[in-house]
Amino acid sequence: MSKLDEGEVIKKVRELEKQGDAGKVRKPGRVWTVKTWLQHWVEEIAEPSVRENTCAGYEVAVRVHLTPGPGAHRLDKLEPEHLERFSTKMLANGSKPATAHQAHRTIRTALNHAMRRGHVTRNVATLAVPPRIEDEEVEPYDIEEVQRLLSEAAKIRNSARWSIALALGLRQGEASGLRWSDVGLPAGILRVRKNRLRPKCLHGCGGECGSKPGYCKQRVRKNEDTANTKSRAGRRAIGVPDGLVRLLELHRKEQDQERCRAAQEWRETGFVFPSPVGAPLVPSTDYDAWKQLLIDAKVRDGRLHDARHTAATVLLILGAPERVVMQITGWSSTAMAARYQHVTGGILQDVAKQVGGLIWEVAKSDEGTSKEAPEQPR
Repeated sequence: MSKLDEGEVIKKVRELEKQGDAGKVRKPGRVWTVKTWLQHWVEEIAEPSVRENTCAGYEVAVRVHLTPGPGAHRLDKLEPEHLERFSTKMLANGSKPATAHQAHRTIRTALNHAMRRGHVTRNVATLAVPPRIEDEEVEPYDIEEVQRLLSEAAKIRNSARWSIALALGLRQGEASGLRWSDVGLPAGILRVRKNRLRPKCLHGCGGECGSKPGYCKQRVRKNEDTANTKSRAGRRAIGVPDGLVRLLELHRKEQDQERCRAAQEWRETGFVFPSPVGAPLVPSTDYDAWKQLLIDAKVRDGRLHDARHTAATVLLILGAPERVVMQITGWSSTAMAARYQHVTGGILQDVAKQVGGLIWEVAKSDEGTSKEAPEQPR
């Protein structure tokens, strides 16, 4: 062996000794690529241990972004610069910063597991600079826009669905997951317990149809319709305004008529806002209905989540204590309220005119009662 070769060997041995002292020697065995590790992590580690919707987000990030991106790299050769270039490329190709950030969080979580198991000696995702994201500006609808939305919604089925969104600020999954057993109309109480899950299906034909499982004519559902809400704060009881109680009572009567028309085709699932034959409402169908409602009402385009912003903002402007607003909206942190402090002058004026009006009915205090502590809207 030449002196040069001997020096290289000594250098390598010393490096390994240092890594051993620090507990950072990579475990011998299978050589993983980023792609094969991410697939293993999603299917064998994440899926059995995290919530279904969380795992679905991981799966999309891995399949759509990470596998085509840094997937071909050897896992133990991955560097922070690889991930930074990947994020830059995602943004250049039109991905939103939040999407790029989600991909970064996903691989960071996956690499944490790889490091704990000795497949890598460090988590390069914690060293890479993640894509910058800024809080989206809260853009609540003003009262005139809300009135137009509700007026147009009254012409379609499940119209109370949109009153729920705009008055109480329920998340899409929470509204879609409501069952009549959660609604106490005489008492004016609504209990949020469940969240609607996106359907996941398996082939019923063994894959012979050539379609994706969700489009297979013999598809078999592999997950439940609902799951418990994500956090303890999400499981909550909400006082329902009298006007909304009346709308829900009318909605129940309309649903009874639909049940009669559907006859044997009706599925008794107990959902407040089901399909025309009683089946659970598909989230994408609910989203499409919202978008069409915006068009029909001639209201500016917005996310379904903007209806939630509207409800939260109005409650704060009406003077409802922050803790009460947190209870109604299901916030788990007071920091969320800070995002709703900036509102347009227009909505301030509109709300002032609408107190006790068409949309939100606020109980008036008895004469002589102090106004320093407003009551929770019923």
